[in-house]
Amino acid sequence: MFTGLIEEIGTLKRSYKQGEAMMMTIEASRVLEDAAIGDSISVNGVCLTVTELSGSAFTADVMPQTFRHTNLKDIRPGERVNLERAMKAGGRFGGHIVQGHVDGTGNVASRTTDANAVVFTIRPHDKKLMRYVIPQGSITVDGISLTVVDVDAISFSVSIIPHTLRETALQLKQSGSVINIECDVLGKYVDHLLHFKGEAGQSEASGSSSRQAAGSKGITAAFLADNGFY
Repeated sequence: MFTGLIEEIGTLKRSYKQGEAMMMTIEASRVLEDAAIGDSISVNGVCLTVTELSGSAFTADVMPQTFRHTNLKDIRPGERVNLERAMKAGGRFGGHIVQGHVDGTGNVASRTTDANAVVFTIRPHDKKLMRYVIPQGSITVDGISLTVVDVDAISFSVSIIPHTLRETALQLKQSGSVINIECDVLGKYVDHLLHFKGEAGQSEASGSSSRQAAGSKGITAAFLADNGFY
């Protein structure tokens, strides 16, 4: 698990692709201070496993699922990436719960200045992700824990303070750039539990037809009562 607080900007040293399988070697320093084979490191918000360590670089494999659904396949040698080690038990939780499981990608629709901040408007490639994006909610963009400031039907915006822009590879993103998006895991679980139905329309969690998921009717007083909320 990660927090979305980027520790350093790394550089892709080299990559090797065979079909939709990929291996990438990334130059870094801080995230390698206590790294070991098998550790997890977030690369642009993607949880990868360290398979090799060599001086000031680490190597990780990218499987086809990750290759297809993230921007890692588009990164070229010399490009910069956001890096974060997995959170230590008992560490400070400065961002929000970030799994490193990217939900999809999107394009930077615009980049504008608002006083001391830079506002990025992002348009997800899969519009279904917008159901999990709410104003003042949490979202992860290329591994960075950010707060949503505005939402419409097809896009959302985030406001970046100078420190975050300076300390992350987001500083290099312009209109049209592809970024990784991970929605708030709490929202995804709540949505799944409220809408998932098992066989014959029954809620798999309860196994009873009287305790069905909210479904298309949404959350009603009867639904809350049937499921023990009051």
